[in-house]
Amino acid sequence: MRLTLASLLLLAIPSGVDAAEWARFRGPDGDGVSPDSKPVPTEWSETKNLRWTAELPGPGLSSPVVHGDRVFLTSWTGYAAGEGSSDNIDDLKRALVCIDRNSGETIWTKEVAAVQPEEPFRGMFAENGYASHTPVTDGERVFAFFGKTGVIAFDMDGEKLWQASVGVGDGMMGWGTSSSPVLYKGMVIITAAAESKSIIALDQKNGEEVWKQEADSLAGTWSTPILVEGPEGPELVLAVPYEIWGINPDTGKLRWYCESVDSNSACASPVVKDGVVYFVGGRDGGSIAVKIGGKGDVSDSHVVWRERHRARIGSPVAHGDNLYWVANGVANCIRLADGAEVYQERLNSGSGGGRGRGQDYSSMVAADGKLFFVNRGGTCFVLALGDDFEQLAANRFDSDGGQYSATPAIVDGQIFIRSSDRLYCVEQAVEAGG
Repeated sequence: MRLTLASLLLLAIPSGVDAAEWARFRGPDGDGVSPDSKPVPTEWSETKNLRWTAELPGPGLSSPVVHGDRVFLTSWTGYAAGEGSSDNIDDLKRALVCIDRNSGETIWTKEVAAVQPEEPFRGMFAENGYASHTPVTDGERVFAFFGKTGVIAFDMDGEKLWQASVGVGDGMMGWGTSSSPVLYKGMVIITAAAESKSIIALDQKNGEEVWKQEADSLAGTWSTPILVEGPEGPELVLAVPYEIWGINPDTGKLRWYCESVDSNSACASPVVKDGVVYFVGGRDGGSIAVKIGGKGDVSDSHVVWRERHRARIGSPVAHGDNLYWVANGVANCIRLADGAEVYQERLNSGSGGGRGRGQDYSSMVAADGKLFFVNRGGTCFVLALGDDFEQLAANRFDSDGGQYSATPAIVDGQIFIRSSDRLYCVEQAVEAGG
């Protein structure tokens, strides 16, 4: 751990963490929008607005989640984990890490041996790795999805409660697996796309299967579903190749589906605002807005608009009247009502350069009237929300040359940013005597 002068000043400030929560991928509602009203820093570095930094036990692409005074994230160790690690895949382990939100100290790390045979770390799989699913917590338990190794529940002290397999298949494209778990009514819902082409609900208390639905279409999704309130009750909304699905989360049964983006893969997650689902596709482009609800095929009855916008891997943010995302270093903003372009502007990484690492995996988040996006090379762009493109800052931790593919978490004015090697807590420093 490394503390700066600003960090020492911040440690004396009450953080009010009791009610803090960013407990799943992309925050409370899975849409990347922080409900907190506290100011969030616009600029930071190793010497400015950095509360603490924590070294991680191994690499990973999973995003941090926060509950109260604890931060959780996953890594892998033992094999293909950097300098000094083994070249024997049998040494692979997955790890769940718990970090103290106030100090950055590691409270506990729990490692689990990988179920073998696992996919070797090479080709496109190496762009993803073995720890890409973001964990989820209900404040009593933490649930980590480790692909073939299964779903594992821990209590808040790191004691393993149960472990359940959801399949041991390989992804059809050799890209690995990444869809993150969500919680609903005492269940943890897993999109086991590569593992078994299934969506599976497990009992949070014991890991027993509550329901399971299989479909070949799931083989091509890396998207994380979202829970929304539909006209007929709660719906689990998921993007899959060529379609968007509305599923009854109590039973797993399909309520409605809509023809969507013409692509054999779905990586970004959908977002919902005011009863409308928005999804922007990747490799071949395509975007859609569709009203939630209905029965069966709603491709003709519920579509609000279709366009050809392209988003690649990251998921968008719906805020105010607009939908925002970044693709290939370009900030995009369109109108929610009709999909019309508001702006499309290239981001400026500044004199430090972009430290490009291939296409970006992180998703945009919003808080305090601002948008935050971390590219794979470690530059975090801060943009103003609104119709006019305004880049407020381009921040970097120059001493960390790791890969940045995780989506930031924002809680009580703090931003948690994960590289492959470290976790950072950024918070507005209060000057001495201020």
